Amino acid sequence: MQNYLDLAPEVADAIKAGRPVVALESTLIAHGMPYPQNLETGRELERIIRDGGAVPATIAILDGRLKVGLDDGQLAHIAQSAALAKASVRDMAVLVATGGNGATTVAATMRIAAMAGIRVFATGGIGGVHRGAAKSMDISADLQEMAQSDVAVVCAGAKAILDLGLTLEYLETLGVPVITFGSDDFPAFYSRGCGLKSPFRADSAAEIAAIMKAKWTMGLKGGLVIANPIPEQDAIPALEIERQVHAALVEADTTGIKGKAVTPFLLQHVAALTEGRSLAANIALIRNNARLAAEIATAVAS
Repeated sequence: MQNYLDLAPEVADAIKAGRPVVALESTLIAHGMPYPQNLETGRELERIIRDGGAVPATIAILDGRLKVGLDDGQLAHIAQSAALAKASVRDMAVLVATGGNGATTVAATMRIAAMAGIRVFATGGIGGVHRGAAKSMDISADLQEMAQSDVAVVCAGAKAILDLGLTLEYLETLGVPVITFGSDDFPAFYSRGCGLKSPFRADSAAEIAAIMKAKWTMGLKGGLVIANPIPEQDAIPALEIERQVHAALVEADTTGIKGKAVTPFLLQHVAALTEGRSLAANIALIRNNARLAAEIATAVAS
């Protein structure tokens, strides 16, 4: 893999020494929120992980190289580069072969983290089964990657724009454990619950680390979803978000938005409809996930 993979010296040293490392995606920075909040958030997430005793490893594809750990200049470039590709697993070989640039999605970040030997990854929300998937077959590659890469993904559940019930069913079919931290209810990104019971619950980072160890020691391939509810003071009621998501979906359908463009379109429109409250919630939940990820990575390392 050294022909394709560039590990930042700090990340490489930490992995070699068995110290805790937490992967971060770059799509959150490039496509998840506007500038300059995206750059500020990217920097803050790395600080939170360091404060938690772990080494941050933001992942991206730059000039055809799989980068694990970015410097501040590279973070700033990603935050301000409007034309940066949204790179999933299917795009990796093309971008590497052509010397291209891409901000990695959850799926691509998982794959590259696994290549580097990183077991814990913090993100906002995972992709899943889209509403209307029975007709569109629109199912995020994130779910298939959960069954492929041995990485625990700390998230605030699946994005609220998705069909959450079908997403949980699909993860069950793939054999992916879904563990909610400190709650019996599966979170819905902006909201602490969505009316669906979580398959499993854990109440400490040590408990989650023990589940990870048991899974991989038994040779059970694939990742885990660690669903971490948004802090109560930052949450938006699920019914309110559902109304805004429905309005945004109608507009997306009317204007012919499809495929990769759907998620950023919906997130931007929900942010507008909630007068910015959803963006504030998005930032709060990813901070919360970074803190928990650092705790889990530290528990795994110890």
